[in-house]
Amino acid sequence: MATLSAKERAQLPDSAFAYIDSHGRRRLPIHDAAHVRNALARFGQVAFEDDDARDRARNRLLRAAQKHGIMPIGFISSQLKARRKRLPTGQITFLLTDIERSTELLAHLDDRYAPLLAEVRRRVREAVRSAGGQEISATGDDLFAAFDAAPGALDAALAIQRSMRAGDWPGGVGVRLRIGLHRGRPSLTETGYVGISIHAAARICFAAHGGQVVMSAAVRAALPDPLADGVSARSLGAWRFRGLPEPMEIFQVEAPGMPADFPPLRSAIPAKR
Repeated sequence: MATLSAKERAQLPDSAFAYIDSHGRRRLPIHDAAHVRNALARFGQVAFEDDDARDRARNRLLRAAQKHGIMPIGFISSQLKARRKRLPTGQITFLLTDIERSTELLAHLDDRYAPLLAEVRRRVREAVRSAGGQEISATGDDLFAAFDAAPGALDAALAIQRSMRAGDWPGGVGVRLRIGLHRGRPSLTETGYVGISIHAAARICFAAHGGQVVMSAAVRAALPDPLADGVSARSLGAWRFRGLPEPMEIFQVEAPGMPADFPPLRSAIPAKR
């Protein structure tokens, strides 16, 4: 592979690099097949500013590999292994967020929805990282994260909801997230977490309403009593969720500056006492 001279490098557009940091420094040229292969080999040596920057660079690099017909099997495998090492094991508290009425927002905002989704994810990721969590996945309008400790997950959930309420969103729309918390002991495989607790976390989140934080009794039991100043957990009773064998007691997190009045949980059935 021919080395790029400073002049040749300067003539390349930004799109010819997998990574551009916040100071405008351009790394990992991907303008031809040889440089894509070199970027795949050197990706792990780059000190990225944060996880979001690494994810953006990885996605650019994978798109460039696809464009040039390169199958980056070894790269993908190494990335999965590196990511797996960062994920917590044992008893884990999961946090899942979902945008309420996302289809309506998309129809209303059209091409402004993608930047809005990116900003929502940025805020959620910042809260997760600040509270010591690890992002598991972000698909569609959802973001899934894992925490070693339940208090960190609760801190992140509160920070996310406060950030959503403070957002200056396009078109004056309101962006409201459902947030669900659950705790369990899943298996960590080569491709990620596996276990009933994953499904339970998703069911709990999707039963909530926008602006609401709900959590299972397993999470409540792992939190201090009392909670932080002004924060409380109010029992909503026991509920049955599709696909889960036993009913679960659900708690609503209440804190200053957050709404407390919501309709009954969605997509769940009150358990008979």
